[in-house]
Amino acid sequence: MSGCDCSKAKAELEEFLHDELRHEDAADIREHMEGCEDCTTEHRVGVVLIETVRRACKETAPEALRSEILARIRVEQATH
Repeated sequence: MSGCDCSKAKAELEEFLHDELRHEDAADIREHMEGCEDCTTEHRVGVVLIETVRRACKETAPEALRSEILARIRVEQATH
């Protein structure tokens, strides 16, 4: 029998997603998710969110936008 219920799984989901739990706690959550569609769905949403943020952090601003922002910063600095 699993040492985990929905409240524990949801409370520790963030740490689980980032592989920050003790092995035993992570195993409990994995076992719980095998039989819990709701927690499995929350886990999938978390995985997608982490992957989306990771991809977004690798993207760079278009050069025209970067140049415009730097120009505005220079104007602000010059007037203060």
